[in-house]
Formats: sequence, structure tokens, C-alpha cells
Amino acid sequence: MEPGACSTSVADAAGECERSVPRVCGVCGDRATGFHFNAMTCEGCKGFFRRSMKRKAMFTCPFSGECHITKDNRRHCQACRLKRCLDIGMMKEFILTDEEVQRKREMILKRKEEEALRESLKPKLSEEQQKVIDILLEAHRKTYDPTYADFTKFRPPVRSHPSSRGATKSLSLLTQDLLCSALGGSLGCSERLPPADPAEPLPFPSLALQEEQDKSSSVNLEFSQLSMLPHLADLVSYSIQKVIGFAKMIPGFRDLSVEDQIVLLKCSAMEVIMLRSNESFTLEDMSWTCGSSDFKYRVSDVTQAGHSMDLLEPLVKFQVGLKKLNLHEEEHVLLMAICILSPDRPGVREPLRVEALQERLSEVLQSYIRARHAAPGGRLLYAKMIQKLADLRSLNEEHSRQYRCLSFQPEHSMQLTPLLLEVFGNEIS
Repeated sequence: MEPGACSTSVADAAGECERSVPRVCGVCGDRATGFHFNAMTCEGCKGFFRRSMKRKAMFTCPFSGECHITKDNRRHCQACRLKRCLDIGMMKEFILTDEEVQRKREMILKRKEEEALRESLKPKLSEEQQKVIDILLEAHRKTYDPTYADFTKFRPPVRSHPSSRGATKSLSLLTQDLLCSALGGSLGCSERLPPADPAEPLPFPSLALQEEQDKSSSVNLEFSQLSMLPHLADLVSYSIQKVIGFAKMIPGFRDLSVEDQIVLLKCSAMEVIMLRSNESFTLEDMSWTCGSSDFKYRVSDVTQAGHSMDLLEPLVKFQVGLKKLNLHEEEHVLLMAICILSPDRPGVREPLRVEALQERLSEVLQSYIRARHAAPGGRLLYAKMIQKLADLRSLNEEHSRQYRCLSFQPEHSMQLTPLLLEVFGNEIS
């Protein structure tokens, strides 16, 4: 080995280099198990030295007193073996007395018992709870394709440039705060984002503060420019089908009456889609990235499908907050199932049955957080997740209101799918 081959300025690398060197017994050359009585030795030579010192043995070499001790002949000459032990630095002062050995054994046993007690008191998931989680994970993975390959089957996205009358060259204060927070302070909160280059498209053109916006109406849209409506209508319709597939695999859902299943799905579909979309949401540019650049959706794309900032600003805020919870996949699927099984949805005929199913899932979620989501991330996590469900209700209500405004326009309702019209209950008379 070259001089200094194991030297490095990084302590961890040096330790790794040391650990990679084979450990050899300094007495006989056998594989060493560690430092024993102040020297690196094997178990055999450790035991031999302890016994010899305790018995105060006096050995005599039958040969010249210079035997070469090896793994194979170490039993042939005890005198030279003991001499070799002393030569490499083994010390009898390091040998524990019988009382000390006993105390050490008792301490080791006590530590093991304490560890076993701590382990027994640690929150655990029951076998039944783990089974529920496994079922939901499988359901999610069967109904959510992270490659977004099916998006190519939708009517293609058509992005038009936002009108100069409806956009300015500055982001709203709320959006700047969201960006500042999401970037973890890398952009000082006292600073504001620099003005956008007029030659570059704005990432959030529709988040601009519009002084001339009609305050009496929260939906101030130019319906003639809804170029993204066909594509996003197909996307939402496809997503609803996947939510239905997921719901059918939730334990107990298929046992409910057909009428209640339909009500629960109609009421929760958009909320679950919003939850699921968090998987593709990126904090870096506040967009939903679903594979290729064709399927990268900014707020401006959604405005071109007929939705206003009364929905989109709180939606972006919701996505940022949900992303920052750093949910495990298990927690994410449980939250979606709990969202679907909400007994207070209007029109539910057997709320107590639905409530029992939701309560069961809530208990599983709380148990999972206690057992698997370590502090500080797990602290108050359940309460924060339930608050997200309340936020979703508000988002869902605003979405429904804007959807009704959109569907009342016959030229745009024709771009919607039959499933959308059925789920959102906006058939045009």
C-alpha cells in the first residue's frame, strides 16, 4: 500500500478505510474479533490469556523459547503463546474479576429488558390495520399512473396567450408570499420578485392584481378564450374514473347502498382529485408536472379552462400546505379514503354506516402516525390533515359554483364529457 493511502481530510472516509483493513489476531494470526485486554486478538487467544492470568500459570517452552505461534500450532507451546500475548500489549489489569463479570452481565441483561419494555410500549399497528393500509396502497397504485401515459389520449392541450387586458407584469402579493415560503427562504421575504421580462411568459399571469376587476362578480372570464377546456375536461373526467376505481377498493365501501356510494363519489370526486394532484405539484414553480412539457399545467392553463382566481389562489395555497406536510404514501391514501367516506355529505341515507367506516380509517391513520411518523413531523399531523379536509370542502364549493357558471354556456357545455355533467349534476335543460 502506498504511504498515506488511508489518509483523508474527511474523518468518515478515514474511519471507513480503517474498517476495511482485515482484523488479524496479533498472537496467532487468526481472524480477530476486536480489542481484548488492550490488544487486537481472536476469541481463542483472548480466552487463553484470561485463563492463564487467573490461574497465575507458569509455562515452560519445551523448545528454544522462540516458537512462531500460528493459528494451527498455538496449542503446542503455551509458554511462547503467553509471551506473545504480553509482547503485543495484553494486560492482566484489564481482566474483570468474577464479581465484575457478573455485574456486567446483569447490566447487559437489564439494558435488554429495558429495551424490550420500551419496544413493547411503542405504538404499533395491528395486523388488521396494516392490512387496511396495504389494501389502500394497492388500490391507489392500481388507479394512479405516475407516468401519466394516458394523457396522450385526451384532446390535446391548446394554450392561448392571456389577453393584455387581463394580466399585468407583477404577481399578486399572496403568490409572492407562497413562492417565498416554498423556497425555504432562499428568496428573502422582504424582497419582492423582480418584474418579469416582457419577452418571457409569466408563470402566473392570472394571479395579477387587477384594479379594474369587477368586484361584484368573482368570475370575470372571457369564455371565448377557453382553449384548454377540452383537454382539462378530458383530464378531470379520466381522473374521476380513477377515483371511482380507488373508492371501490376501500374496505367496506361496496357494502354501502348503491345510492350512498353514488352520493359519496359525486361529492368527493373533485376533492380526491385535488389531493391526488399534489403528487405532481412542484413547489419550485407552483405547477402540476405530469410527464412531458405538454402536460405541465400552470395556473394560467386552468384559467383558460374557465376557472377564476377565487378558486385557483386558494388551490395553490392548499397544494403548498399539503406538500409541506411531507405525508407518507400510507397517510396520503388514508386521507383520500377518509375524504370519500364523509357521512355529512348531502343526500347520504345511512350516515351512521358511513361514519363507522370513516372512524375505522381515522383510527388507522392516527395509529400509523404514532407508530411510523417520527417527531417533529408527526406532531399534530393528524389535526393538520383533518384541517386539509375542511379546506377541500371550501375549494370544492367554489369549484362547483364556477363549474355551474361555465356549464350554463351552451357553447362550452358541449366541450364537457357526459361523466362530468353527471357527476357535477349540471345537465343543461
